[in-house]
Amino acid sequence: MSKYRELLINPPKLKLEGKPREIKINLISCMCDNSYRWTIKQNSEGDYRINTHGFAYSNWSISHRKDDIEWTADDGNWDKVFKMINTGTSKIESIKYR
Repeated sequence: MSKYRELLINPPKLKLEGKPREIKINLISCMCDNSYRWTIKQNSEGDYRINTHGFAYSNWSISHRKDDIEWTADDGNWDKVFKMINTGTSKIESIKYR
């Protein structure tokens, strides 16, 4: 079974506490189980910004606009952020934060 299918059937329990300054999100694509990493980081004004590390945001076919996800992160609603990201062609495998 592919890693993507495993994540689809049994998604990991993602827990994020507090207001971290940086979050690393590991994603697995439906295309050949390719893996990617996103970073969500606070800027100097305290707002969260998504960095897809050289890949176009549209590559993930997410149902939500990038700024909507960033604003949801600003509100601290991480469960919703993770659900929004998982609407695309990749699923979250794991996160780490500081």
